[in-house]
Amino acid sequence: MTSIWQRQWGTNTLGDYFTVLLTIAAVWMLRRQLSNYFAGLLFRWLRGVLQKVDRALFNDLVIDPLERFLLILVSVFMLYRLNFPPELNFSIYKFDSKGLINSLGTLILITSFTSLLLRAIDFAAILLEQKAGQTPDLSDNQLIVFFKDFFKVLLLILSLLMILRFAFGFDIGGLLTGLSIVGAAIALALKESLENLIASFIIFFDKPFVTGDLVKVNAITGTVEKIGLRSTRIRTEQKTFVTVPNKQMVDTILDNFSLRTQRRADLKIELASTNTPYLIQEFLERVRVILRHTAIQQSSVTLSDIKSNRIIVEIDYYTDPLPIADFNAIREAVNMEVLQAAHTLGLTWPVE
Repeated sequence: MTSIWQRQWGTNTLGDYFTVLLTIAAVWMLRRQLSNYFAGLLFRWLRGVLQKVDRALFNDLVIDPLERFLLILVSVFMLYRLNFPPELNFSIYKFDSKGLINSLGTLILITSFTSLLLRAIDFAAILLEQKAGQTPDLSDNQLIVFFKDFFKVLLLILSLLMILRFAFGFDIGGLLTGLSIVGAAIALALKESLENLIASFIIFFDKPFVTGDLVKVNAITGTVEKIGLRSTRIRTEQKTFVTVPNKQMVDTILDNFSLRTQRRADLKIELASTNTPYLIQEFLERVRVILRHTAIQQSSVTLSDIKSNRIIVEIDYYTDPLPIADFNAIREAVNMEVLQAAHTLGLTWPVE
């Protein structure tokens, strides 16, 4: 006697339908547990990094897309086990309904897997941004954003090629050849943009400057506010916003003031030659005492030249790499004390 599960219904047995529906229903009910299991494997693999990551954020970015992908994967795989009814296989233009359904299943599967990988890229970028946020260098954060977008675009292109190949049966070999020719033409047309893009990589990895540095390039002095893929934005001392192509930032001589180890100040004083040597010597000694400032690391006071109608004294000193406002305050204080010393001694100035 034939079992009820072996009875034919269309081109498949009742047992086949029951197995497919039971498997899909079981995966649907256990999708959360299955996705948590695979996510747990990822957690154990990245245990050292994931300690500071919010689990709700992880669930939103990884577990939910993983649930959908597992359900779609099992559903498509199980439905492929069923024989397609010949009476439902009718032609639509150059295609038949069976081929279209197979293509639709492949399309949904590749799309869901791509969505999962896109979320995985977002999650990896968040982990790297949290790690990069522990360092004062902001260029790492911009590099992460760039590579996140780059890998997303690359993944979408690969997914599109896979859909064309496996879902619709296109020969992507010829398509890739055509794309390479088009890409070469675009590269020639965008030569300058590509040079700036390559220069941005040099800036990111070689790090001649970072965001927040005070730099001088092409007679432009200012603070770097943003390093982009094509250009660098600089806020000048006049508070204007200058955009400099990255190629110039790399090829041109660049002076990074933020990397200086000291700040230098110099002062040139011309006194009348009628001042006595005693007063000149006393003035030099008093200036040396003035330069014993706590912020001044080293200094030099020199009677550099004697001319027919004037005596020239040159003063230079170095401070810590202070902010410009603090440096100017020290410079002003030193100048005032030197001027006060000259007037106290009664030194006279040369007459033109």
